[in-house]
Amino acid sequence: MKLKSAKINAFRTWGLLLTMLGMGLMILGTAGIVFWGSAGKVFAAIGLVIGLISMMASLAIYFWAGMLSTSAFQLECPECHKLTKMLGKTDRCMFCHTLLTRDPAQATITAEQLETQQLKQ
Repeated sequence: MKLKSAKINAFRTWGLLLTMLGMGLMILGTAGIVFWGSAGKVFAAIGLVIGLISMMASLAIYFWAGMLSTSAFQLECPECHKLTKMLGKTDRCMFCHTLLTRDPAQATITAEQLETQQLKQ
């Protein structure tokens, strides 16, 4: 399922969306002055303030995702063999979106079975 992504990537996506929304609101707010002259200053002020709030929320989300990323558990994905970061007990690979888990009760294959499969190849 390609639409699902790793938790850290999902946080970064929300940060990017808030950045784009904030920039768009700031541009539209400033365009109010161009279209309505001095009457558009109120529209511009509202757009700039809401855009600034959105940009600050984006900054907070990016900071939070960065702090989570520094303490995330790193492991090699069994499918694509790339080093990926994992938050919590279950997450997805950042590259191939394979479900990963550190909980043996939720695993469909044990570490020993995976090791024997890799030795056979």
